[in-house]
Amino acid sequence: MGGKEIPTPRAVARTVLITVLVVVSLYVLYLLRTPIGWLLIAAFLAIALSGPVNLLGRRMRRGVAIAIVYVGLLVVPIGIGAVVFPPIVNGVDELARNAPTYANDVSDFVQDNGRLRKINEDYNVTDNLEQEAGKLPGRLGNAATVLSNVGLGIVNSIFALLTILIFTAFMLGSGRGWILAGLRYLPEQRAYRIQRVLQRSASAVGSYVAGALFQALVAGVLSFAVLTILGVPFAAPLAVLIFFLDLIPLIGATVGAVIVGVVTLFSDFPADTIVWVVWAILYQQIENNVIQPQIQKRAVDINPFLVIVSVLFGGTLLGVLGALVAVPAAASIQIALREYADLRGIRPREEETPDEAPPDPPSEAAPEPA
Repeated sequence: MGGKEIPTPRAVARTVLITVLVVVSLYVLYLLRTPIGWLLIAAFLAIALSGPVNLLGRRMRRGVAIAIVYVGLLVVPIGIGAVVFPPIVNGVDELARNAPTYANDVSDFVQDNGRLRKINEDYNVTDNLEQEAGKLPGRLGNAATVLSNVGLGIVNSIFALLTILIFTAFMLGSGRGWILAGLRYLPEQRAYRIQRVLQRSASAVGSYVAGALFQALVAGVLSFAVLTILGVPFAAPLAVLIFFLDLIPLIGATVGAVIVGVVTLFSDFPADTIVWVVWAILYQQIENNVIQPQIQKRAVDINPFLVIVSVLFGGTLLGVLGALVAVPAAASIQIALREYADLRGIRPREEETPDEAPPDPPSEAAPEPA
């Protein structure tokens, strides 16, 4: 009697057990998503810092080299904060106090321009602007109070940062030994392939970090030059802000340009604003079409669509830090997949030229008449 084979109770129990284990494992991974994210970020930081650590390690003990690099990591942000935050606090206070005056300046400019005056008469733009500007001092209050709320968020992140730095220090000091010790338990051929993937991934991450820092440095230096020529206040802090925001893929440069554009509204409107907008658009075209593609091509060789997807995923899962490490993480995954495809002998099909038409499918022979 035909029919489907009835699974044995043992097979059913095995299937149920495997399903339960998979569900439980996924749930545990979900619960541990934050520390796992910290470990991934620490791994990429360790790769990024391995260059200076290895360089210093040639002349001193590796532990001392790691300590020197860490001191540099602490001194640089503290120094930048000492330069950047006081002018920002003063600037926000000044903006709150002088907002009505700035609104009147914009209103006078609109009244002097016939076309803008007509638009203003139809939509009451300047009246609404002056009304909102009058409320701004009360809304902003003291800039120190506003920034203290930001400081609370930073304090809440200190534990995460310290944990990541501790993980990174351990990986810098002993990570290579851990990897080699683990590879000894694998077959020689498999260990060789895994080590090759890790080396290529480390090279891609290091190249990407160096390229991203160079790109951000160019953006910061050129922006400082433009802002200084225009006479925009707080040129140095704004240039530092652009440097850090430019490290964020896709949106960082645009966000920085918009922030600086808002500042130029209160410098010499509209001349400074127009010059800055033109410069920002021109530079972003150069960065997006010349500088960034060269960096990505040499460092990670990854499709632009995958860059967008990886940044969205990384930013959603781990915030700004996730967006920062998303591209090198995607590059590492791509390297691993290529190695796996090479191991399995998987090759892409050769593309057909447009002039070559695909062959006709074989037609079934017509049945002969009886």
